[in-house]
Parts: sequence; C-alpha cells; structure tokens
Amino acid sequence: MVTIGDRHIGPGRPAYIVAEAGVNHDGDSDVAHRLVEAARQSGADAVKFQVFRADALVGASAPTCAYQREGPGAPDNQREMLRRLELPIATFSELQRHASELGIDFLTTPFGLPELRFLVSELRVPAIKIASTDLVNVPLLSAAARSNLPTMVSTGAATLEEVDAAVAVMRRHGAPQRLILLHCISSYPTPLASTQLRCITALARRFDLPTGFSDHTRETLTGALAVAAGAAVLEKHLTLDRSAAGPDHAFSLEPNQFREYVAGVRQAERMLGDGRIGFREEEAEVRALGRGRLVACRTIPAGTMLNAEAVMVQRPGDGIDPSHWEDVIGRTAGVEIPVNTPLSWSMFE
Repeated sequence: MVTIGDRHIGPGRPAYIVAEAGVNHDGDSDVAHRLVEAARQSGADAVKFQVFRADALVGASAPTCAYQREGPGAPDNQREMLRRLELPIATFSELQRHASELGIDFLTTPFGLPELRFLVSELRVPAIKIASTDLVNVPLLSAAARSNLPTMVSTGAATLEEVDAAVAVMRRHGAPQRLILLHCISSYPTPLASTQLRCITALARRFDLPTGFSDHTRETLTGALAVAAGAAVLEKHLTLDRSAAGPDHAFSLEPNQFREYVAGVRQAERMLGDGRIGFREEEAEVRALGRGRLVACRTIPAGTMLNAEAVMVQRPGDGIDPSHWEDVIGRTAGVEIPVNTPLSWSMFE
C-alpha cells in the first residue's frame, strides 16, 4: 500500500486517477490553469504537468518522433518543439496553488535533477512521476528514491530486464514501500489491440507492488478495463481541444470524455465489489421463490420408509431445503403424507 496525500493506493482501494495535462497547455499558462480546472471538474484525483528545460533535456539535433510531426507547423526538431511547450518555472507554483484551492492533488514529471530538486524542496509535491523514457536514468531514479516521496514509474518501451534493474535501483536507494509501477505502451496513440492489460497484474505479481496503467489510447473504456485487470492508478492525458496543434492532443481526452472515463472506472469498481462470496440481500426474493422444497410426489402411508421415488423438489423454497435430501430419504413417515404435501421434520418418526 502506498499513500499519496490522504489517499491509500493499492488492491481493494478506489483507483487513483491522474489527469495528465502534460504539455497540452502548449506553453500558455492560462491554458494550463484551465486544464487544472478541467481535471477537477472531470473527477480526477490529481492533475499532472511536465517540468523540463528544453535546452538541457535534448541535444540540438535530436529529431522528433513521427507522431510529433503530424499537423501543420509541427517541428522536426525535438528541442524546438519542447521550447514551445516549456512553462516558466514560477508558473508551476501558481498551478499548484490553483490545484490546492480546487481540492485536487498537484503532481509533476521532472525530466532532470534540477527539476526534481525544485519539486521536492520548493513545491513539496505529494508524489513524483518518472516517465518511461527515464526508466534507465539511474541518477534520476536514485534521486527520486532518496526524496522519500511516493514515486510512480512508467514502463513503456522497456524490456523486463530494464524494469527489473529500475526497481532494484529504487529499492537500493530507499523506496521499497513507496514505489508504484505503471504499465505503459509507448505508442501514441496506443491501438486497443496493443494495450496488453494483463501486464498490470504481471507486474504486481513479479514485484509485489501497486501497479497501474499509463493510458495512451484514444478511448474512454480502457480505464474500466484496466481497473478490472488490477490497476490501482490510472494516468490519462487531458486536453481542452483534441484538434489543437501540439504533439499530445490527438490521443488525449477532452473534458467531457474524461468525465466519461472516470465514470466508467467508478462503475467498474462498483461492479467488481469486495470479492466476498456469499448471499446478498438483493437476492432474497429469488432465493425464496426460485429455490425448491422437498414434497411428497405420491401419498406416503404412515410407517412407510421414504425412498427417492416418493419425494421430489418443488418450488417455492418454504419447506425442507433440498440440500437435506439424503437426510430425508430412508426416514419413516410417522403420519400419512398426502401427495403434493411439503415435507416437514415433524412428519417423521
């Protein structure tokens, strides 16, 4: 069990839903604030942004991925693209304050050690998210572990050996009970056939950790399915406009779609229930009227031993329960029992 703020996260608890605003503000702080509001109104538990310095994060000649080049005016250079999406560091304090006023957790993904230090010492965030691309970033993983904060790590595009190594680093530096692994497919958008939701349970079993799903599909049904597969945390991109220019808008959910996503998750949790097997009060009528009782299927004279040919099961179930069949067969009738009479224990010698 991992605790973020006042939320306990793990099996049997409601899924912790993170609205990934990411860079869908397109470098506009006003849009970022609107995303905080949209996350709260959509029912998310947390809103998350990405903190980076473009010039430090990527080399000058790094190309963009194919999905990042889609749309008019999209740059083919990562540094140029990220410069357009970078927010001033002071803006994150304002966004955090706004989130606090609205009653929603404020989270961020740092992409470097200076950003991580800022989140821990200045913003004092309740948890840290490490992106899939930094699963092999040992300095960042180590520093996150030493922060003593709950840390979510996405596993997209990683081999099992790389996930093993990342978990070992985190545990070695002090985060054995604060780590959450997020199954992730680093394909944008992720086709439904590629989601591999069984990996959520596989990760939980292998590492004995809470697990979740960093969801890059375009659909709203995947949250409910992921919860059914064991997800304790869900991360889903949020945008104000899917058609906006920018690398992540196309596979994000608009606010009304995000509300549908959250509603589906909560409905799935209600349907999954608590796992306790047994009679439910809402089954009472069917139990009483749909079950049978033991009835004489012919007249049974007094002193006669009951056999299988003399007894049948007939609805409703307001007499001797059929589960007592073997206790009744072989008994001797103490009185004459007319045909179609429900049996009772007082009829036997």
